[in-house]
Amino acid sequence: MELAGNFADARVNIFAVPISDTTVSAQAVRIETQRAMTGEQRLLMALEMSLFARELASARIRREHPDWLETRVTRELLRLAFLPEPLPTQFR
Repeated sequence: MELAGNFADARVNIFAVPISDTTVSAQAVRIETQRAMTGEQRLLMALEMSLFARELASARIRREHPDWLETRVTRELLRLAFLPEPLPTQFR
């Protein structure tokens, strides 16, 4: 079976598929905006993004384990962030 156009190239090279769905013009605006930020502003933005990611992960853990206390949710969040394996029994 022969594929037409760019699909033939994509079958040979998976890196031909774009990694981002952001348009070039939107990306240029984002880059320009970030370059105009101070170092403090960029760090604050990174912190806010990190906190948001933790909130999302915590919400998923709570949804999967509604009976867990908040301390258990926090421990699981830390385990997911830093340990490849489940916590040893004495730390659960």
